[in-house]
Amino acid sequence: MIFVMAKIKVGILFGGKSGEHEVSIVSATSVYKALDKSKYDITMIGIDKTGRWLLPSETEELIQSANPRLFKLNQQPNTVSFVPFENESSLVSLTTTPLKNPKQHFDVIIPILHGTYGEDGTMQGLLELANVAYVGSGVVGSSVGMDKDVSRRLLAHANIPVVPTLTIRHHEFLKDSKAQIKKAIEMLGLPFFVKPANAGSSVGVHKVKTLEEAQAKFEDAFSFDRKILAEKAVAARELECSVLGNHHPKASIVGEIIPNHEFYTYEAKYMDANGADLKIPAENVSSEILMKIQAMAIHAFEVLELRGLARVDFFLDRNTNELFLNEVNTIPGFTSISMYPKLWAASGLTYPQLLDELIRLAMELHKDKNSLRTQYDQP
Repeated sequence: MIFVMAKIKVGILFGGKSGEHEVSIVSATSVYKALDKSKYDITMIGIDKTGRWLLPSETEELIQSANPRLFKLNQQPNTVSFVPFENESSLVSLTTTPLKNPKQHFDVIIPILHGTYGEDGTMQGLLELANVAYVGSGVVGSSVGMDKDVSRRLLAHANIPVVPTLTIRHHEFLKDSKAQIKKAIEMLGLPFFVKPANAGSSVGVHKVKTLEEAQAKFEDAFSFDRKILAEKAVAARELECSVLGNHHPKASIVGEIIPNHEFYTYEAKYMDANGADLKIPAENVSSEILMKIQAMAIHAFEVLELRGLARVDFFLDRNTNELFLNEVNTIPGFTSISMYPKLWAASGLTYPQLLDELIRLAMELHKDKNSLRTQYDQP
């Protein structure tokens, strides 16, 4: 008798209400192509920029473009919303159009949703309610990892060095923008960077060189978040390390980003094929510093309650050789040229093998969570 192993049912969530919507589509397409179709039954679930979830049949084909900013989801008249249905690990569709399969069961979800409403714990909360296994960190790790202000406070408390930063909230800026800009200049000097506290892919990030240009650049950063960071400009090398695991995380080799723009902008990352050089492994870095980066990446992963995966980014000061942890990315870019998978490939784990391991880790963690008691039976 021949037994055929049932395929694991995988849902890939992508798009979303985020400034990184287009990047998410590129990442999800890359993940779909790399997954072994003999092992996985894959459903693509797109979320458009208004937050509408699109039926799988409508997301099978994307409107392709060589320019990531122009990637789009096919917009058909019939869209669908989903709500969690815990008992059957399902997402139940709410639509006026009758569906052949009103409940879509998944063994695991891969949320390739960069930025807000996907990487910040909101989607993770929905998946927890649906009792579906999913790749990556949980609600706490995702939300903390996304918020650069909160994560830096926790990292500093754990004696992990971070770049000097001033946090500014929108209501403070509206009350007296000149005073807030002056405070940033006095604390950090010129130039310095401003960035949204909850965003990625360098969206809304600006280098402030003069007092005259500060107002406009602060306002643009605030257009993406109600809280921004003014950050000291460090003449630094940008080093990155990938972390993989749940309770026993491992670190990849260390790579370096060498921007060919003034800094690693959105354009350098996704628009310009020559926007940056990736050095894997990083060159001319002492073994002591490389080991320190790997150890610090794992420590940060644990401090911030991360699970599954994260890319941890560092600055190495060119003048003082000081090492700073810049940020963590709980759902890092997953395109064919993204640093996270490339670092693991250079560490001996191919792209398909990496996805296999992430799915295994997600299902392992889900099983562990479901072993917990949710009722108290008084003796």
